[in-house]
Amino acid sequence: MMQSRTHTCNELRMEHVGQQVKIVGWMENIREVGGNLAFVILRDFYGTTQVVIETEDMMKRVKSVNKESTLSVEGVVRERDSKNPKLPTGDIEVVPSQIEVLGRCRYNELPFPINRSREADEAARLKYRYLDLRNPEVKANIILRCQVVAALRQAMTEHGFLEITTPILTASSPEGARDYLVPARNHPGKFYALPQAPQQFKQLLMASGFDRYFQIAPCFRDEDARADRSPGEFYQLDMEMAFASQEDVFAVLEDVLPPIFAKYGKYGVASSAPFRRIPFSDAMETYGSDKPDLRIDLTAVDATALLGGCGFGPFEGNVVKAVPVTDFTATRKQIDKLCADVEVQTGNKCYWFRLDEKGEIVGGIAKFVQPIRDQVISALGLKPNTFVGLTAGKTLAAQKTAGALIKLLPTLAPHHMDQARYEFCWITDFPMYEIGEESGQLEFCHNPFSMPKGQLEVLLRAERGEIDPLTITADQYDLVCNGVELSSGAVRNHDPEIMIKAFELVRLGEDDVKAKFPAMYNAFCYGAPPHAGIAPGVDRMVMLLAGEDSIREIIPFPMNKNAQDLMMGAPSEVSQKQLDELHIALVRPEEI
Repeated sequence: MMQSRTHTCNELRMEHVGQQVKIVGWMENIREVGGNLAFVILRDFYGTTQVVIETEDMMKRVKSVNKESTLSVEGVVRERDSKNPKLPTGDIEVVPSQIEVLGRCRYNELPFPINRSREADEAARLKYRYLDLRNPEVKANIILRCQVVAALRQAMTEHGFLEITTPILTASSPEGARDYLVPARNHPGKFYALPQAPQQFKQLLMASGFDRYFQIAPCFRDEDARADRSPGEFYQLDMEMAFASQEDVFAVLEDVLPPIFAKYGKYGVASSAPFRRIPFSDAMETYGSDKPDLRIDLTAVDATALLGGCGFGPFEGNVVKAVPVTDFTATRKQIDKLCADVEVQTGNKCYWFRLDEKGEIVGGIAKFVQPIRDQVISALGLKPNTFVGLTAGKTLAAQKTAGALIKLLPTLAPHHMDQARYEFCWITDFPMYEIGEESGQLEFCHNPFSMPKGQLEVLLRAERGEIDPLTITADQYDLVCNGVELSSGAVRNHDPEIMIKAFELVRLGEDDVKAKFPAMYNAFCYGAPPHAGIAPGVDRMVMLLAGEDSIREIIPFPMNKNAQDLMMGAPSEVSQKQLDELHIALVRPEEI
């Protein structure tokens, strides 16, 4: 019992009939039956209770207030004549003796119906997020988030990890995305940066002698939004372990995550340990993605030798990937839409043919396949009524297009996807380096602080030209669930000599390393333990558990796709006085 109420709006039952009670909440709806008879639905955080109006005085009181006003209702509980078995409180109602308006809604019209807010325009939902959150469906996702975070904290503590918070104001460092910069008032011309991740701090904790660290860490990156990525800020289960290997990290998460997914997830089935381990090169070759959805039983096979010389122009001189789909009954119109969707996602076309129920090659590029019909059927193991999707291009383009095709095919062949489960896997052995799309030069592929497989020796061989740097793999790994990357992690490069050599290959010398990472470089020079870690995204995790397609559905106050907070009006202009204090002069885009 609280001072302001005796019960919540989800608490009253038949055993309370005859009791004097006090409930509080929002007036969700009022239904007038006639005369002085009306039914008011009162809603609080916990649920709803029906209040029946039967007197002229009470009718005047409730008719004078708008929906979504907050009320205090005192009265007697009685059994309802017409019960509602769909509601926990559906057997009772409250007959009020006193109604007090606690907070008046001053608008006759709401931006959207509260219980149907998810159907409203997203801009309206974000602008009036405090109303959107009154919708029990929307609120349920935030409650789920709280429960999951609490479960993660408990599990990590039980595994011997200490929760340690790391700084929010830090130094800018090249970690793969744009920094959010904060001007330093007392240091004109200098800036703090909001951390893209606590990467350096958690490694410094390992060098400081802490054995197991974690935190629910806020991270800030100035990058564009996606369905599974919120612009601006996000949270991750950040963890690091000293004297640890890749397998040590795997063992912890394989023990922590499945019970949480099984308990709180929309689907009650989750992978058990050990999760499948798939090398990056195998994932790209087999699934066309380093984020495979293992609920889908479709895979790609290399058909270059088989179809590269069939006479079809787009296949000539290119890698060809084939994705066979058994028991395929989609129409030509559906197939055309599938191919169009793949092209929209990847910028590359896909092609197809079918082996019909009579064993004939039909549709798509059938005329090019027909002359080698028997070879194709044998090589691909085709059975009647099988669809074959085809992609072509340079190796990576052909693979990624096949990957997009695989993920879209279950919309037409749902029997090839066991949707109601959580399938985890580890993607391992990522390339250490890649050729940058913008620079055209060698760059780090993922985390620059990762330990290369082969350590110093493999870097020296690359420096001497004995091997291609692009063939160097790292002790890096991704955790993937249902086609969503939950996290990247790695065994860290804890040796200053190896660190310098790794950076030299991307044209950064010892002085650059010391300048960009002074604390970590110096700390490692004092003797650092081998260490490894990972940081699964909390937002993405909860999105999967809630069965939502957009990450904004599980964030209390999300930004829109343009990194704007429509509710608070951020980003906003500031006064000239504030700019002067920070020694900042604005240059408008039109002035550049």
